[in-house]
Amino acid sequence: MEQLLRQRAESIWTAAIRSVLPDEAVRRALEHFHPQGRVFLVAAGKAAWQMAHAALAVLGRVDGGIVITKYGHVRGPLPGVTCCEAGHPVPDDNSFAATQRALALVSGLRADDTVLFLLSGGGSALFEKPLLPAEELQAVTQALLACGADIVEINTIRKRLSAVKGGRFALACAPAAVYSVVLSDILGDPLDMIASGPACPDRSTCVQALAVVEKYGLRLSPQARALLAVETPKTLENVTTRITGSVRELCAAAAIECRARGYEPFLLTDCLCCEAREAGSFLASVAR
Repeated sequence: MEQLLRQRAESIWTAAIRSVLPDEAVRRALEHFHPQGRVFLVAAGKAAWQMAHAALAVLGRVDGGIVITKYGHVRGPLPGVTCCEAGHPVPDDNSFAATQRALALVSGLRADDTVLFLLSGGGSALFEKPLLPAEELQAVTQALLACGADIVEINTIRKRLSAVKGGRFALACAPAAVYSVVLSDILGDPLDMIASGPACPDRSTCVQALAVVEKYGLRLSPQARALLAVETPKTLENVTTRITGSVRELCAAAAIECRARGYEPFLLTDCLCCEAREAGSFLASVAR
């Protein structure tokens, strides 16, 4: 009996994990993606190559594309797509060069074009065009990482120092439509904070950004402080977003598998609220 229960538990958490792996998550997000015109692919983040690979398996081809991912994460060539590797967690010259290529790719598109934007964790460093000297942006990033700021605080600052974060990449794609597939790595799926929300209206404010600076005593140049006072886009008319591969989906998939095997999930409701401790309790209950 103990062996049988162990096998069932393993099948439940295996099914849950499989549901949020990039290949399955992207396939699921593209089930209702039926563009009429040209499609250009831009993928950024640590899972960018795998997400792009899955998207090409669904679409067959794209009219151009670029992948920007962490060093060592490109697994081979992708047809019609340029693959670039860059710095993480601090952006480097390759981050800036690859992002400039992405901006060139989406420049001058038509209203009937679509940018398939695949975003995953790590995109804040990998997908970057700074609005101040690169060395200063790197220093600010390192200071934020060292002072104990959380991911929301870090991204509240970074998106205001960038030409692509905080919804600005979506603006650069206009008038083309942006179909954004986001592999969430933050509990609660705050779209404007995942990789600093390049294709999402920004909910954070200049006041909050300055509060982070004061809280951690960050030393910023006059140029950086001036940028923190410039508000980010609060509405975007050309973006459709699909969140996939999140903790919420992992818990839901585990619950479905539990019920299929005659078990009632423990703390399902709390887990779906995406508190880390509750998600852990739910998965631990599967093992028990």
